[in-house]
Amino acid sequence: MPSRPQSPQPPGTPRWVAMFYEPSSASWRVGAESPYRVPVLYALGEMTQTLRARGEDPAVTLWGPKDGAWRRMDAPGAAGATPAAAPEPPTGTPAQPTKLAERMTDRRHQVLVAALNRAGLYDLAPDDETAVQAVVDQLDETTVRRVAHWLSLAAGEASPVR
Repeated sequence: MPSRPQSPQPPGTPRWVAMFYEPSSASWRVGAESPYRVPVLYALGEMTQTLRARGEDPAVTLWGPKDGAWRRMDAPGAAGATPAAAPEPPTGTPAQPTKLAERMTDRRHQVLVAALNRAGLYDLAPDDETAVQAVVDQLDETTVRRVAHWLSLAAGEASPVR
């Protein structure tokens, strides 16, 4: 694997910035920026998942303000993860779920991933996705929402997950 150069410091006033490495041009580009951390983390997670879905290996650096200056933050799992095979469906589940069951599973997955993003886990590796799917498959919506609420509280948010 070719080595990637370090991400350069973004220009301008310190704010939250997600930088993505583009191998085709051997350069870093700004993927998302905001004075607030949460929207940048959300965008970072979405862009990383999109790149992985395309079969690319994303390299990401997160920059943020610290005492009025730029500071490089950790971007957990952003580089070096390899795609894994799709998880096997749990035993004892019907082969063709009903529309309602499929929609509720998707909804529980969305709630849990959103809570993980708010907790700062915005770039899920394939093993993380497998774990999320296992939780979603085993728990009902009320329990998943409770777990999501705990993650939000751990991230410092006071509002409940709805």
